Amino acid sequence: MSGLWTALDGVAAYLQGLVGWRRAVCAVVLGAFATLALPPVDFLPMFILALTALVWLLGGCCARPRTAFLLGWWFGFGYFAVGLYWIGNALLVFSDQHAWMLPFAALGLPAFLAIFIGAATLCASYATGRLATALALAAALAAADWLRGHILTGLPWNLFGHTWSGIDPLLQSAAYYGIYGTGIVALVAAVLPAATAGGPSRQRWVAIGLTVTLIAGHWIAGEWRLPAGPMTTVADTGIRLVQANIPQREKWARQFRSRNIGLHYRLSLQDRPDWVTHVVWPEMAATLYLAEDEAARRALARVVPEGGLLLTGAPRREARGAAAYNAILALDSDGAIAGYYDKAHLVPFGEYVPLASLLPIEKITQGALGYAPGPGVRTLRLRGLPPASLLVCYEIIFPGHVVDAQDRPGVILNLTNDAWYGATAGPHQHFANARVRAVEEGLPVVRAAYTGISGAVDPYGRIVGIIPLDEVGFLDVRLPDALAEVPPYARYGDWIFGVLLGLAIVAAVYMSWRAKSL
Repeated sequence: MSGLWTALDGVAAYLQGLVGWRRAVCAVVLGAFATLALPPVDFLPMFILALTALVWLLGGCCARPRTAFLLGWWFGFGYFAVGLYWIGNALLVFSDQHAWMLPFAALGLPAFLAIFIGAATLCASYATGRLATALALAAALAAADWLRGHILTGLPWNLFGHTWSGIDPLLQSAAYYGIYGTGIVALVAAVLPAATAGGPSRQRWVAIGLTVTLIAGHWIAGEWRLPAGPMTTVADTGIRLVQANIPQREKWARQFRSRNIGLHYRLSLQDRPDWVTHVVWPEMAATLYLAEDEAARRALARVVPEGGLLLTGAPRREARGAAAYNAILALDSDGAIAGYYDKAHLVPFGEYVPLASLLPIEKITQGALGYAPGPGVRTLRLRGLPPASLLVCYEIIFPGHVVDAQDRPGVILNLTNDAWYGATAGPHQHFANARVRAVEEGLPVVRAAYTGISGAVDPYGRIVGIIPLDEVGFLDVRLPDALAEVPPYARYGDWIFGVLLGLAIVAAVYMSWRAKSL
């Protein structure tokens, strides 16, 4: 092993010695490569290599706060620029109107989000000793993840915990810790190998042992948690998901309205088995105010199975000229609206413009006026379904905010439109978020997406059925049961993350104190 230790010492010394633009370029490249552990690639070893190398780079920044901050900023810029590149695709759908905003999305947003990573490396740089620095970095990055998930309406996308989301056994940790807690465990496992360089032999072996124990232990525990077979299903409840795969440019065009709705109509009826009780269309599949158009409601009611419902996305307003909502409507076989949900967590610049009176720009989605937010997540009781939490689009990405904790549902229904992002990593990452929410809440998630990815997952995050991205089709699934016992995260929320974060901070402080006293 002496040859391996020597090689690791050499790599660590080389990275620690990098300065100036070489350090910056290396950090950007490492951040970019770290995204290979995210969906759709899900190659976890790359995340471990990238974080280990980041610790070694940080070793050359001690006592230089500005340098430490910039190191993390460059790493974060690479991570977010590559991980969120697909956002720019939305600005090219109507490029004549929005292409000028592309630099702000492709470079400005990553530059802003990278500040959180820079703050993390700055904090970690005050630790003494490689092991203490590694633990401090894991804790600081985990805290940065939580902060960016909450500040300015929050963007908890591509959290570090998502590096474990593509491996079903590791994903089960979200049931206990939530995605933020899974993130701190994943970070600790990724930074500990940095202690294999430049330390005594015992420290090297301990670092390797702890990394293997963390990953293998959670993997084994996850395998133990996963049942051997499929979940039982809700009696007399079958769902058809419809994915029309209509290009975004044609979705709201008036000349295509009849064609678009007609395609949804035909897919809803085609070869439908008699056990299907509910039909689910994606976000804004009906591009008209259904509540104000009785004839349209009666026409759509023909696709409703007997005793069931059609759930579709559609705009809604209380009266003509009133504020519009991005809503989900439930239509019965008579064309009556049996229930509705108004989206509460709107997309900044997509559905409304923050500080609209000061910023001379328009929102990305169609329509001159922005949408109004609904009152918040709630549980609806709809005929033939378990109590349901309805969510629109990216509302599914917010941990701990997808169900009413005082009135827990039995299923999460998520209607979305990822057509803006084309055949990129974005829809895969969005679907992965839905899987994580299923594990955190112990609930099945049913997801209808305009161009994909549509599908259903059970309370363990396992895919029951799927319609791939950019395909026209439908999917018939029997609704899995919710877990009988509420997972720890759903009961205690981010308090569990707080405990894990506190333990990591205590460990970093202790190891730093010990290194100083030697």
